[in-house]
Amino acid sequence: MRGDQLARQWQLIQRLARSRAGVGLEELARELNCVRRTVYRDLDALMYAGFPVTSEKRDGKVFYRFLETFQMGQVPFTADELLALAFSEDLLRTLEGTVFHDSIRAALAKIRAGLGPELSAYLERLSDGFRVLPGPHKRYAAFSDIIRTLNEAVLSNRSIEIHYRTGRTGEESTRRLDPYKVWYHSGGLYVIGHDHQSEEIRTFAVDRIQGIQDTTHSFDVDPGFDFDHYTASSFGVVAEPALPVRIAFSAEWASYVNEREWHASQSTRELPDGGLELSMQVGGHEELASWVLSFGEGAEVIEPKALRAEVRARLEGALKRYAAL
Repeated sequence: MRGDQLARQWQLIQRLARSRAGVGLEELARELNCVRRTVYRDLDALMYAGFPVTSEKRDGKVFYRFLETFQMGQVPFTADELLALAFSEDLLRTLEGTVFHDSIRAALAKIRAGLGPELSAYLERLSDGFRVLPGPHKRYAAFSDIIRTLNEAVLSNRSIEIHYRTGRTGEESTRRLDPYKVWYHSGGLYVIGHDHQSEEIRTFAVDRIQGIQDTTHSFDVDPGFDFDHYTASSFGVVAEPALPVRIAFSAEWASYVNEREWHASQSTRELPDGGLELSMQVGGHEELASWVLSFGEGAEVIEPKALRAEVRARLEGALKRYAAL
């Protein structure tokens, strides 16, 4: 496993850096819990990466060490932790231009600056083997000021006033909000809080906030609010009462659906034709309909009837559009 190799080589780097007199091959193999041949390969990898490994023979034994000019520096992280940070930089690419992405990049830059050239280049080379390519996502570079104001309001429990555009209708309104949580979900940022206009806990898409202002008024989070409970029944981001949902997938989609966790409440059963039936207890009627439609003819809603009717209505609407061609 590449992770085991990385962790072992990191231990080897630290062991050689601590011993100016050098360490014998047998001792290294014992400490790294591997065979001598593996230690040889790891030493070759470090030398290829630019580490100044040298060896000398004493009393018939070979001892390995770094040249005295090599400085390890202060590195309070393991190799896996450093790679995880680099990995998170890729994970946050969907939030490029925001405080979240920029802060991770700044933290990584500070860490790399303290590693020294050999170690920094070595980890950079290894991190090239781990990449994350973001899927469809919203762009937030233009919303950095709004996100910063939201973060500050959440941390300090201050109410904000937002000018908001509703997604479906495009209707705009100004409302006062007590922001409880900033939530990243499926490529989008959302804020959950008490909406003074509806007097309900509501979820708002950050990219639909047209303007934001700090009111300087403090608020207390509703003691009955539980984020995990609030989002538990949602299929997406819309909080609606959970209903029993059953969807039958064709054989060509069975493996794809079965390999993924779509919701914590899900269960599956194989169908006689090689297909798969997925059962969940979820809310979010419109989001579920859009998701089912993404499978084309490969998915059929069994229940609830309202969801089945919604999917059918959308399919009929699509057919009308194509019938005009």
